Amino acid sequence: MIDELDLLKKDWQTKETNLPRLTYEEIYKMIWKKSSSVVRWIFYISIIEFLLPHLLYLIPSFRDEMDFNFAKSLGINNWIIALTVVQYTVAIYFIFQFYKRYREISVLDDAKKLMKQIFRTRQTVKHYVLFCLAMVLLIFGVFIVGMALDDNLVQTLNLKNKNVDPGQLKWALIGVMAVAGVLFTAILAGIYFLLYGLLTRKLNQNYTELKRMDA
Repeated sequence: MIDELDLLKKDWQTKETNLPRLTYEEIYKMIWKKSSSVVRWIFYISIIEFLLPHLLYLIPSFRDEMDFNFAKSLGINNWIIALTVVQYTVAIYFIFQFYKRYREISVLDDAKKLMKQIFRTRQTVKHYVLFCLAMVLLIFGVFIVGMALDDNLVQTLNLKNKNVDPGQLKWALIGVMAVAGVLFTAILAGIYFLLYGLLTRKLNQNYTELKRMDA
């Protein structure tokens, strides 16, 4: 039995020596192409994410829901507009950064520079995701503050009910808004993890492989 195992090992070693071996340059080019493709997809997804709400706005039923009447009634319309402007400005900045990273990686011919760009891209994606989630929580927070400061919230929402104390109903609505904000942010974080998390994980694998090769 031992002799048979030895023969199998020798046979495998013989086959292994006959297999084609990739050079350092060939492996680098493979990693470079994969990294460039991943960053390109990050750029595309960020554009789709930016344009999707505007495409949905073209649907009449969706457009009717996306008005500022509630914000106006709470007196926070200017705050929501200001946050929207900030969100758009920063989102466009990050989209430009993703495009810039893609262009930089596409013309690289040095492993160390590629490692640096991969690391910078991962950091940019991380900061982008954190910004988006923070903006969602902040917008919900502004609505919650507006609801808390509105002494006539129940009347504003036309939810008059003789059997329910207006004060209790008001704080119940605020609680619902807070829970909705947390749940929506959690769902959005899960979506970001699936989209950007999987892509950055591939970049991390490429980074690790380059680091191992450069050791």
